This record gives sequence, C-alpha cells and structure tokens, in this order.
Amino acid sequence: MSAKARILDKLRHSLAGTEALPDDFDETLVTEPWRYPPEQRIARLRELMEAVRTEIHLTSQTQWPDLLATLLDEKQLTRLLIAPETDHGRQLSEHWQRRSDAPALHAYDRPVEEWKHELFHDTPASLTGTVGAIAATGSLILCPDRHEPRLMSLVPPVHFALLRASTIHDNLYEAQRALNWRAGMPTNALLISGPSKTADIEQVLAYGAHGPKDLVVLILEDA
Repeated sequence: MSAKARILDKLRHSLAGTEALPDDFDETLVTEPWRYPPEQRIARLRELMEAVRTEIHLTSQTQWPDLLATLLDEKQLTRLLIAPETDHGRQLSEHWQRRSDAPALHAYDRPVEEWKHELFHDTPASLTGTVGAIAATGSLILCPDRHEPRLMSLVPPVHFALLRASTIHDNLYEAQRALNWRAGMPTNALLISGPSKTADIEQVLAYGAHGPKDLVVLILEDA
C-alpha cells in the first residue's frame, strides 16, 4: 500500500465509532446586534457609505434615468458603459432614445480581448445593477455574470450602481438567506462599500488606485 493510500484509508476510518456533535448554531449571535427597523435601513446604509466618500441619491423606478442623465452632465461624462441585456440596460436605452442631449451609451457586448484598450482608456463611467445591500456594513452586493461582467464595476473611473430599497438587508447572514445562497453560491460575489482607495507608506489616502475613484449609488425607493 502506497503512502497516499495509507493516509486516505486512515482518514476514512478516523470517524469510526464516533457521533456527530449536535448543531447548536445560534443565529442571533450574527444577527441580533445588527438589526434595524425597516425605516432605518436606508439611513444606516447611507451614513456608512457616505463616510467613505460614496455618493448616494434617492429616486424611483421611473425617475432614475433622468437623474442619471443629470449626474452625467454635472460630472461632464459623455460616455456610459451599460449591459444592454439587463432590465435596467433596456430601460435606459429606451429612455435615452427620447432625449437628444443624452450621453452616448456603449454596450458591453463582446469579449474584453476585442476592446481592452477602449475599456481601460476611453470608458469614463459604467452603470450596473445590484442584488442587494447590507445596512450593518454599508455594502452593496453585486453578482457579476455574462451580461454584466465584473470589469464593469472595476475598470471605469466612475461607477453608477442601481439599488432597490427593498433589497437592503440588515446583515450579511440575512442577505445570504434572502438570496438563497445555501442552494447555490454565485460564481462571483462582490461586496462594495465605497470607491477604490489605498494608502502608501506615508499614510496618504489615494482614491482610484485599484478601481473606480467615484461610486454613485441610486437607491430606487419602493412606490
């Protein structure tokens, strides 16, 4: 018997005659200190995210395209990267057709290898959706997929993110349960609490070193 086979055989028989310990996990340990009344979740999220230089705006499901156009104009951004196959991508495209002053929309619709230079050098802003947020930590939850790849939230200097108020959860544990991650974890999940920042050896804080230097969150309040 080889050394590998002996090790595996030992592992297989190591639990013989033993009993599993009862599962006495107390979920209140990770939830009770981090619960908030529903009407306070937006305020809690906003307080924490604005503390790290995130820009927050409250809007609605019908008004956010006009607000986005105003913000793009104020920031002098003439080009916006979108995912045209998403619901919000389609909504924005349809709304943009009725505006003559809207910035140009650019679709993420091909492999990055075909337009890497354009993405990294000529794409000043992007728009993505979110699957939720965490009030306790002031974090957005993104689950990139083939329609909205991870680079959309990591490369452009300005990242606009849409967040439905009803998907703001008290804490990470409750967010995981609401998103049913027990049945299947997402291939890629991002927790974003603010724009990219880093500090050098002289303790000078710099924004945009490893991702967007500006994060703008549009919270869609429920009607």
